[in-house]
Amino acid sequence: MKVAIIPARGGSKRIPKKNIKLFCGKPMIAWPIEAALNSECFDKVIVSTDSNDIAEVAKTYGAEVPFIRPAELADDFTGTIPVTKHAIEWLESQGESVDEVMCIYPTSPFVQPRIILEAYKQWQASDASYCFTATNYAAPIQRAFKLTDNKRAEMFSPELFNERSQDLEEAYHDAGQFYWGKPAAFKNLEPVISDDSSPYILPRYLVQDIDTPDDWLLAELMYQGLKSSGHIA
Repeated sequence: MKVAIIPARGGSKRIPKKNIKLFCGKPMIAWPIEAALNSECFDKVIVSTDSNDIAEVAKTYGAEVPFIRPAELADDFTGTIPVTKHAIEWLESQGESVDEVMCIYPTSPFVQPRIILEAYKQWQASDASYCFTATNYAAPIQRAFKLTDNKRAEMFSPELFNERSQDLEEAYHDAGQFYWGKPAAFKNLEPVISDDSSPYILPRYLVQDIDTPDDWLLAELMYQGLKSSGHIA
């Protein structure tokens, strides 16, 4: 069985009720639910949540909520992999055979069914434990600097100051959208970013963290622009 697991706890503090707050006319969690369903990749699309409100919204948009997540897996410090592990093991305890898993974040409105399918094909061809979405940094990370205690600039890699941008190695980061993975990898709590992972590279215009109200506003503006230009369905 192929299953999509969407981890959506109810305790968002910076954006209250973030997972069910309306984003461009629909609850935020509706976007990844619909993308997963429309990809036709999955036998089940499951939301793991500790919130009855989130559960009701998720079911309205076609997801299953077969359990309420235990409180010990719903605090500010619990990572995505342990939550996915719990969902897999719960399904197995019900006699289900879980063969392939995709963990997809509830705040990923730019996820497209086509991309889910393309990443799946890449993952299958790679024989890696995971395939996750990533994108490149807009500027060379070797030019990054920090602010000192007296508010001055200090480069992390001053020895590279005189290197040309085009001569610096390109760097990438997790795009925070979804993670295809072998059930054993999740159950063994294996790290996503390793030499046993196959990154699926997204263009930067499809990537936006949504952690603050400013992020939310920017994401809505991005979505509206991408929609009107035909870059997303």
